[in-house]
Amino acid sequence: MNSEHFVIGVDYGTDSVRSVIVNTKNGQEVAASVFYYPRWKEGKYCNPERNQFRQHPLDYIEGVEQTIKKCLQQAGEAVAANIKAISVDTTGSTPVAVDKTGTPLALLPEFAENPNAMFVLWKDHTSVKEAAEINEHAKNFATNYLQFVGGIYSSEWFWAKLLHVFRADAQVRNACYSWVEHCDWIPFLLTGGKDATQIKRGVCSAGHKSLWSEEFEGFPPDEFFATLDPLLKGFTSKLPGETYTSSEAAGTLSAEWAERLGLSEDVVIGIGAFDAHMGAVGGQIEPYYLSKVMGTSTCDMLVAPADEVKGTLVRGICGQVNGSIIPGMIGMEAGQSAFGDAYAWFKNVLMWPVKQLISQSDIIDADTAAKLIVDIEGRIIPELSRLADQLPLEENGELAIEWLNGRRTPDASQLLKGAFLGLDLGSDAVKMFRSLVEATCFGARKIVDRFIEQGVPVKGLIGMGGVAKKSPFIMQMMADVMNMPIRIHKSEQTCAIGAAMFAATAAGIYPKVEDAMAAMGQGFDAEYLPDSERVAIYAKRYERYSEAGAVIEKLTMEH
Repeated sequence: MNSEHFVIGVDYGTDSVRSVIVNTKNGQEVAASVFYYPRWKEGKYCNPERNQFRQHPLDYIEGVEQTIKKCLQQAGEAVAANIKAISVDTTGSTPVAVDKTGTPLALLPEFAENPNAMFVLWKDHTSVKEAAEINEHAKNFATNYLQFVGGIYSSEWFWAKLLHVFRADAQVRNACYSWVEHCDWIPFLLTGGKDATQIKRGVCSAGHKSLWSEEFEGFPPDEFFATLDPLLKGFTSKLPGETYTSSEAAGTLSAEWAERLGLSEDVVIGIGAFDAHMGAVGGQIEPYYLSKVMGTSTCDMLVAPADEVKGTLVRGICGQVNGSIIPGMIGMEAGQSAFGDAYAWFKNVLMWPVKQLISQSDIIDADTAAKLIVDIEGRIIPELSRLADQLPLEENGELAIEWLNGRRTPDASQLLKGAFLGLDLGSDAVKMFRSLVEATCFGARKIVDRFIEQGVPVKGLIGMGGVAKKSPFIMQMMADVMNMPIRIHKSEQTCAIGAAMFAATAAGIYPKVEDAMAAMGQGFDAEYLPDSERVAIYAKRYERYSEAGAVIEKLTMEH
């Protein structure tokens, strides 16, 4: 194989987009660039109090162009001349309303500042009511159309968001031709698509978030949606019945984008997928090992040979879809709505007096105050982690429930709220932080327990993402709470590297993605093993967490 073959992996995260150029022979990262969404950074089009989080398509377009160009500048002309493919992953479900040409409505002058015409970010929970209606409505049909998404439809997903936007905004509803996931739209953009009916939908997004299934020969029938709300009547006719795996090509780079990026029109553009799905591949997922992408939230991925889990349906997860991660295997997704976000929330609570009062101080000048705030903000989590790690582990003590952004799995409910229990006058920031970290680990264990209860074994854990790489304290607690080892993948950018592996497969450099994984995978650089003494104590605290969570859930749902 020619050692001068290179591919580009593009990873769209919540706050930024990262592109990497990778050598297909050995997985070496040749160049990397990050672009932080400017409009998102300013807080535009979002209302956290209403759980509204929207992103402007220009953030995405500017990001992919700038990061790829910078990567090519870093890598040099020889590498640029040998770029063979580009593949993209994104957050999800993050859909947008498009017109007949496939253009997001927010790119039209009349909708340029309308949040409803923008991408509805995965963590937007404005459609809680619509999700509840879908779950209730599904009970009216002999066929269980929710069976492959864990039996519960989430407000984070495709149809709930579409219905909410249609109800909230008649102008957007009337202008909308179709509703498209971010991971499906970017390949359409790069291939120069001009017809929304020609958008190639990935089986990843369609199967896990949109109710598409081979068993239904596509989406549920129009009757399902029309009787849910007449606003959805006929909408499935605008969606394609066929889906594609990420090992397939969406097309080649358009003349416009080839010129903008300085690449050949022969560059293959792969079918897109969600970040955690490609991240699992970048992290060298193995059958029955739970691959945990740990960032602001977590996405937990598991693959199993189709013939071994045929007929097994895991209740309360985010779906199981043939080929959604690795073609030929069933891909299963779970996760937590807040992981790193829970720690960031606690940091922000502690930072409130620092930000509000230091900037008003007459003792130091404004420039020093600003530098001091940045310095303290960067130190809080590492110092809390260091001190929390020194606390003795006892059966009793502060306890937390981590549902600060609702619960993704098991059993999705964005209505649920977080809580602290067992506080007294001896409770301080370190003890509260420790209990919050413990709660995120307990929430992770709930997911593993659900897989095992439903007949899918979990042999071990693979950790990826910022939290996994940066916090030995949290990862050791995870191993102890789970009572199983967790290997930490060497790559800092498993999602982007996974996208690169799929790009190499879509370009035909490797016949299947498992071969790309074997050749381009970077391996593991750490492993945390459970401590038997701590395992026993955590098991007792986990029982308390489970009991407290049941009480909090009951109180929340009653109100």
